[in-house]
Amino acid sequence: MSDLISLFGNRDDEPTPDEPEAEAKRSFFDRMRQAVSRTRESLSSKIEGIVALTRTVDESTLEDLENALLASDLGLPTTTAILDALRDRARRKGIDGGEELRMLLKEQIRAILEEPRRVIPTPVTPPKVTFLVGVNGTGKTTTSGKLAAWSRSQGHSVLLCAADTFRAAAIEQLEIWASRSGVEMIKTRQGGDPAAVLYDAVTAARARGIHDLYVDTAGRLHTKTGLMDELDKMRRTAARLIQDAPHEVLLVMDATTGQNGLQQARLFTQAAGVTGIVLTKLDGTAKGGIAVAIARELNLPVRFVGVGEKMTDLLEFSPAEFVDSLLG
Repeated sequence: MSDLISLFGNRDDEPTPDEPEAEAKRSFFDRMRQAVSRTRESLSSKIEGIVALTRTVDESTLEDLENALLASDLGLPTTTAILDALRDRARRKGIDGGEELRMLLKEQIRAILEEPRRVIPTPVTPPKVTFLVGVNGTGKTTTSGKLAAWSRSQGHSVLLCAADTFRAAAIEQLEIWASRSGVEMIKTRQGGDPAAVLYDAVTAARARGIHDLYVDTAGRLHTKTGLMDELDKMRRTAARLIQDAPHEVLLVMDATTGQNGLQQARLFTQAAGVTGIVLTKLDGTAKGGIAVAIARELNLPVRFVGVGEKMTDLLEFSPAEFVDSLLG
């Protein structure tokens, strides 16, 4: 049987979801713009050069644009799709200089990011069950805690489930985040059965009328068959207890790994039933274009982005704000 711990209060060096009024006053756009500043500095400088020198959009212009997009980690397939669409537009209607090229580029990128977005399911009977999956080192446990704080800021009751019983200190790490976000947590001993602790967490969440249950799972590689079987067992356990659970399976990806992380995610997605992406460390890379590659190549929506170390540094992703932040 798992242990139930109630962890309230906050460390002095971590803001609560409702504490920092100055943070709340900052617009989403300002925070997103700051998060993608390194990518914007790299991409926009190149785009500005293209726009300033372009009166007639020709093949040479598009080649320069292709190099700029590849440098921002949109990847070859996504970049090729964008360039093909722009070439088609140039043939059919023409492109009237650099500013129109920029506008069309923004439309193309936003359309790619919007395409895989779906209505987030709301269960008839709570809780809404969300699995956090991904390899170790991407920020999965940290993201679980930040999502708990985000849900609380939405006025939702939250419970965390420490189902990563495989990694040493994972349970203790999630305890810290539970304390910081001021929510309760269900745990078991290290090496315990993850499906059993999930069972206890769902049961407790139902009894208390909890709105959101976030389940931190063990870091898995697609090659770890036993761990993938364990995740499948957890999915079946959730489905038996709550209709259509898990309602979301969020794959946590490290933005700094770029195309290497995308290949790993592609393999992972096939085995884990992923429904969306949390892109962490977006503020730490000049290759934020990976968000666009994820949307197109994995056909998955980016649901949240991590933009810093603080509790509130997790933003619900907006394609429009992302594109405007990136390209002005």
